[in-house]
Amino acid sequence: MIQETQPQLATRAADDAAANPFEIAQRQFDKAAEYLDLKAGVRAWLRVPHREIAVNFPVHIDDGSVEIFTGYRVQHNTTRGPAKGGIRYHPDVTLDEVRALSMWMTWKCAVVNIPYGGAKGGVICNPKQMSQNELENLTRRYTSEISVFMSPEGDIPAPDVNTNPQVMAWIMDTYSMHRGYSTPAVVTGKPIEIGGSLGRNEATGRGTVITTLEALEHLEIPVEGAEVVVQGYGNAGSVAAYLLQDYGAKIIAMSDSRGGIYNRDGFDAREVKDFKAETGSVVEYPGAEGLTNAELLELKCDVLVPEMEEHTSTEDNAGHIKAKVVAEAANGPTTPEADEIMYEKGIFVIPDILCNAGGVTVSYFEWVQDLQAFFWSEGEINQQLEGIMVRSFDDVLSISQEKEADMRTAAYILAIKRVSDATTIRGIYP
Repeated sequence: MIQETQPQLATRAADDAAANPFEIAQRQFDKAAEYLDLKAGVRAWLRVPHREIAVNFPVHIDDGSVEIFTGYRVQHNTTRGPAKGGIRYHPDVTLDEVRALSMWMTWKCAVVNIPYGGAKGGVICNPKQMSQNELENLTRRYTSEISVFMSPEGDIPAPDVNTNPQVMAWIMDTYSMHRGYSTPAVVTGKPIEIGGSLGRNEATGRGTVITTLEALEHLEIPVEGAEVVVQGYGNAGSVAAYLLQDYGAKIIAMSDSRGGIYNRDGFDAREVKDFKAETGSVVEYPGAEGLTNAELLELKCDVLVPEMEEHTSTEDNAGHIKAKVVAEAANGPTTPEADEIMYEKGIFVIPDILCNAGGVTVSYFEWVQDLQAFFWSEGEINQQLEGIMVRSFDDVLSISQEKEADMRTAAYILAIKRVSDATTIRGIYP
């Protein structure tokens, strides 16, 4: 066994810390908090999660065996309303990742000024290697384990990575069985048939497009003919691609976990979406040049839409990004070091807590509709979404210009002030 020297250990520890999503979330908070006159106690309170639970639970597997899975649910803050946040199924889920995502959800809800706090959940598993029956068994047991947190008034889950409306339906049904009556408002992102909202499927991508159009207008870049690169062609990325295409933009590259495709003449975004649905990947799309995700990030373009996962843009590659606008459809795709590099380069970054807030905004609409048992048309939902996203973009841009700060810091300033003001007004019990 080769022993590492102390300098090597220190370097590896520093690298691990740099990649820790919760530490990144705290550093982003600390940077913005310097602009605000926060009381020390309030600052310390907002810097950490309020509640968190880790559960180890058994699940019946199709071969007759039982496997033990680990899951988490973290509530960062509930001062402004019920905790809101998705549940992800992924083999790389960690508690610190869930903590970071819950913190980002707090700021996201505050930026768009909807009455929610932030939460997140996750289960360590590989859903791509599980049957539908096994996923249902896992979902129902995990729901039972975290149901002490859940309620329409307290904690409302939603879809995230590798979860979908069917998973939300199982969560809602499991919770309802425990209550003895149907409780659709306990979860959002459900199928329409059981209380889901029209417009929810496109909401994250649509919100990304609305803020991207505002950024292009601010920078005086015509959307007609604007070249767009989408890193990650899942729900948000594909929706953003075809909606931008509808506005006249040219989608020149897109990717998924297996790799990317490129054509300077552009793609039909909907055809690529259909191709991926049939084959499982955008790779090998006819008439396309193949490239890696790393190469895709460095393409010259007007708009780059990262949708894959945390830490897409880092200190190592930020200097090579040639986009004029980076629209963060993913949560936490940019490290603080990358932020500084891109800001110095003049790249306009629409931060995740603003850019992809369309999803939680329409989730809020779904929750309100469920509570009232009165549902809106898709046109009404999209109109309300556009109003909130445009207003929020303008609020953040105004702070950015006033403070001479990057858009992420400005978004955090706005969000933290709203949450800290609510905290101060409510006071401390007892």
